[in-house]
Amino acid sequence: MPLVDKPLSELQDYQGINPRPADFDEYWNEGLAEMEALDPKVELIPAQFQAPFAECFDLYFTGVGGSRVYAKYLAPRGAENAPAILNFHGYRGHSGDWMEKLAFPAAGFAIAAMDCRGQGGKSEDLGGARGSTYEGHIVRGLGDADPKRLAFRQIFLDTALLAKIVAGFREVDAGRMGAYGESQGGALTLACAALAPHRIKRAAPTFPFLSDYKRVWEMDQAKDAYAELRYFFRMFDPRHEREHEIFTRLGYVDVQHLAARIRGEVLMGTGLMDTVCPPSTQFAAYNKITSKKHMEIYPDFAHELLPGFRDKVFRFLTEL
Repeated sequence: MPLVDKPLSELQDYQGINPRPADFDEYWNEGLAEMEALDPKVELIPAQFQAPFAECFDLYFTGVGGSRVYAKYLAPRGAENAPAILNFHGYRGHSGDWMEKLAFPAAGFAIAAMDCRGQGGKSEDLGGARGSTYEGHIVRGLGDADPKRLAFRQIFLDTALLAKIVAGFREVDAGRMGAYGESQGGALTLACAALAPHRIKRAAPTFPFLSDYKRVWEMDQAKDAYAELRYFFRMFDPRHEREHEIFTRLGYVDVQHLAARIRGEVLMGTGLMDTVCPPSTQFAAYNKITSKKHMEIYPDFAHELLPGFRDKVFRFLTEL
């Protein structure tokens, strides 16, 4: 079969090449401590959209750095001790339509779908002005002296804070929570499962983004969703004199380095013809997961709908 990456036999052993910062664990432990100390100022407002069997709410909370983050929240009417699912969207996107979430409350599950800061939805990315920053979030903060200013640090922490908030709702069984998403949503699923390992019991990422940045670069795939890596080097380090420093800085927000923290069961879907999030970058994260896991492989598929996989994700999560 044609290959866009390593042979499958090599992918199954691949451990990634992007540097892991020496203080990686300290970095994330400090981030979680900062998150835990927050007053998230949660607002839960009945939404204009409602369904006969589901109560629908606009959920707002304050994340690290003061940004207000938005999520759609749906719960079965009259629910008690309901399991809960978190959903994360693709890069530059948003939480989608309410209708897309209804299968979970119909099955007895609460669900929260988060808008990532500054992308296509309602969540803020506070900087010099309010409003969307839309893209550039991989490199946002990369030139700052303090790696805590990396945009994806704050977004990853938002996923863990959302898990904490939803676990505290009276109708939710905090012991039965899962997460899923595709592309950036797959990366955030892994990040959430890693940063809230005691809460996320099942995680279903599909072709996860934000993994093994240096491998993306060496494959000449710093385009499409990763294009900002190429632009950053062209503008700020055209001779690559700081290449190791830059990739090490990106290592703080590389999901492959978070993957070992995951304790829940993982179901991952991967297309071996994916040139947006190359298979090796996905395997770099998957191979570091030490909890129970399974990967569904689609040899002829790229960064696209994987036939039947969304149904498998639904069954996997509703087994909670």
